Amino acid sequence: MISAELIDKFFSAASIERWNDYPRMVELSELDKQAHKFIIAFFLAKEEGGVNMQRLIEAGVFEFLRRVVVTDIRPDVFHQALKKKTKEINVWVLQRLKNSLKEIENGEFYLRFEKYLSEEKLYAKERFILKAASYLATRWEFSIIYQTSKFLSDIESVKNSVEAELEEYLPLNGVRQIAFNKDIARIVDLSGRLRFQKRWAQTQRIPKTSVLGHMLIVAILSYFYSLKIKACPKRVENNFFSALFHDLPEALTRDIVSPVKYSVSGLDEIISEFEIQKIEKEIMPYVPHGMRDEFLYLLGIKNDKKDEFQDRIFQNGKLTAVKDLSDYNEDGFGAIDGKILKKCDRLAAFIEAALSISYGVKSRELVNGKESTKAKLKESAGAEVDFYQLAEEIEAFYRI
Repeated sequence: MISAELIDKFFSAASIERWNDYPRMVELSELDKQAHKFIIAFFLAKEEGGVNMQRLIEAGVFEFLRRVVVTDIRPDVFHQALKKKTKEINVWVLQRLKNSLKEIENGEFYLRFEKYLSEEKLYAKERFILKAASYLATRWEFSIIYQTSKFLSDIESVKNSVEAELEEYLPLNGVRQIAFNKDIARIVDLSGRLRFQKRWAQTQRIPKTSVLGHMLIVAILSYFYSLKIKACPKRVENNFFSALFHDLPEALTRDIVSPVKYSVSGLDEIISEFEIQKIEKEIMPYVPHGMRDEFLYLLGIKNDKKDEFQDRIFQNGKLTAVKDLSDYNEDGFGAIDGKILKKCDRLAAFIEAALSISYGVKSRELVNGKESTKAKLKESAGAEVDFYQLAEEIEAFYRI
């Protein structure tokens, strides 16, 4: 499905600081920026219509991979360098990633990556939406930076430069809505706030990852799983975005760790009911009418009940739970591998703990959490992808 080495590449974005030459009230990481970018891109694409969502996801993953390789170049310098040294930079990126990518889809994924980097007109519409989403995520970050940097002599020129770039993306309806603080802007703000909620908040950990970054890691794991099982395009799309939004309600309720959530009988049901109330009052009114049913489906909500980790299909505008998705691998069913998304969620949590332990920063909570999560992955073995074996490969890679 995906190698431990490639997983480590994606997680390295959690250690890439953004705006690190400006005073910040909160740490801003590349992983969080990429997650925010994907969320914004979803809404821009749905508002625009006619977008190939699998291409959008794939192009976003390609760009993310290039960015984690070119870690030490400031974004504005990087964009200038790309204009003059595109071919040389892309060749270097491909060389650095070939070993990690060559086994995926028997090398087909790497070939598509190579083609994407060499042919700038490929996926033109999807590229433009991703570029706009990247800009809006950066603009959102700058609103934080500006508050703590007003004493700097160049901050106004930076502000003018950021605002001037907006004009390039105004042809997109979704960009206009966000720029002028219409409904979708509320979702952008809510998702952005998940940067401030840290995973494993009750223990020290390196690198500290946010709920927002965690959502993207789960989405990426689900994407490579979908490629592995040769999922149809709509299933790939739904798996990715269902994973990407699976913790969105925590922007309203805050992250509640599993030992607390499940320690008292019935507490998880009360929390779920409260989540649905908050979603109905503070999220759904800001989702465009034309995509509300689809968005509720991605969140796993049906009849005032929420289960984002349920295998399901989408028929006649409604969620239908199914026991076996093997007969539903066609776009018309809009399948979501909810049980697999749960495994991806657990694997992401396992990696978060394992990575910190590999750095030498560990606690009883981290060690116990890693082992209990690994045991749960072993209990649920038997699918097309052995997540327990992948966990063991990750431990071997980090030498723990």
